[in-house]
Amino acid sequence: MIAAVVPMKSLEGSKSRLARELGPRSARGLSLAMLADVLEALLGAPEVDRVAVTTPDAAVGDAAAAAGAEVLLREDPGLNPSIEAAAIELLPDPDAGLLVVLGDVAGACADDLSRFVRCAPRRGVALAPSRDGGTSALLRRPRDVIPAGFGRDSAEHHRKYAAAAGVELREMPLPSLTLDLDAPADLDAFLATPWGGRRTRALLHELGHPQ
Repeated sequence: MIAAVVPMKSLEGSKSRLARELGPRSARGLSLAMLADVLEALLGAPEVDRVAVTTPDAAVGDAAAAAGAEVLLREDPGLNPSIEAAAIELLPDPDAGLLVVLGDVAGACADDLSRFVRCAPRRGVALAPSRDGGTSALLRRPRDVIPAGFGRDSAEHHRKYAAAAGVELREMPLPSLTLDLDAPADLDAFLATPWGGRRTRALLHELGHPQ
């Protein structure tokens, strides 16, 4: 079994760099559009059995439920602790696999996510790095075979964790998973790609970004 979790912070404090560019209200709307696009891609990947969002924000939970995902609404203990708690809740069988996809990888495509899961090792770690050295997607099988190490330079952290655990690491730089939208420059780069993110694209065009 494979369960996917998308961790999302409260809208109030998220995407501060984009909020300075777009304004807080537009940044919040963009966060929800990106989340809906990521969830659509995950729900379209038949290899993924469960899709959930873990968040402290009821508005995010409502948006996730409307998109068809499960909602784990709880206080925010931090990004990595929230992922580990979700792993236990979603996967009673510790040998099952947990897929973590960040909510700002708006261009994610179901085909890339399917390929990512299919090509992951039966025991070990699959890593889809982002272009800034982060981790856009991580599949651990079993669910706790390495710790979650999301944050700055997380791709390198996950490589080191896999090496320390002595498990296979399969790295897959898939096109639609290379770009996360954190800063204003990422928006133009995203719009120049041919991949998913239809809601995110539509909102950016409404906000005046060129097509």
